[in-house]
Amino acid sequence: MTQTVLITGAGSGFGRGVALCLAALGHRVIAGCQIWPQVWDLRQEAEAKGLRVETIKLDLLDEIDVAHALTFPVEVLFNNAGIAHSGTLTDVPMTLVRATFETNVFAHLTLTKGFLPKMFERGSGRIVWTSSDAGLQTPPFGGAYTASKWAIEAIAATLREELRPRNIQVATVQPGVYGTGFNDTALEGSAYWYDPDTALLPPFPPPYTLPDQADPKPMIDEMVRIITGESNRYRTVYPKEMEAEVRRHQAAEWEVIV
Repeated sequence: MTQTVLITGAGSGFGRGVALCLAALGHRVIAGCQIWPQVWDLRQEAEAKGLRVETIKLDLLDEIDVAHALTFPVEVLFNNAGIAHSGTLTDVPMTLVRATFETNVFAHLTLTKGFLPKMFERGSGRIVWTSSDAGLQTPPFGGAYTASKWAIEAIAATLREELRPRNIQVATVQPGVYGTGFNDTALEGSAYWYDPDTALLPPFPPPYTLPDQADPKPMIDEMVRIITGESNRYRTVYPKEMEAEVRRHQAAEWEVIV
């Protein structure tokens, strides 16, 4: 069964890959991109591959963009867009912490609330949130991002129970470390604001990258399974070895002595 899926953050990374894969499967895809150059670029790629992707500008902090997105008859909402500002919580500027929450948490909750009345009227719907393995762990240098993903975990779990009686499904996906460029740019960005004369703790050392980042394609395929309902798991930490790591971390938290 084909569905109408709106994707935020479709201009790059996981969102872009998911948009193209869903279109190839015959679904109606509304691909939201933050800036116009991303809109044009994704549109060109889709056309070159013979795929139909309805590419729109969707800056989640732009009221005009959000109002336009809410006009589409969406059956599945994929809350995927995200930003990350790295650095120790002692030193990362509060403006960047707030910006992280504005995009990752508040803007997506606003969009979700905007689509819910139509889902209620239709009597069905599916909302998928891109969280992160960092939404279940607490790695250093990622406190602002991690906190925003923990907030998403709480919001999604609450909505899951509140919307269940209305036949609206809520699911989450927690990617591990993948080579989309997202992690690297988040780390490099800290070099722009870090001041050794005022900072309390050392910065993340260059080169600004994480080792052993995986090919994003298997994660994209898993996201497609979750969005289409082929997978009915509420929580999907992927790859499987990352799920094992997360479970060990959470169990160990109960034994920590301060």
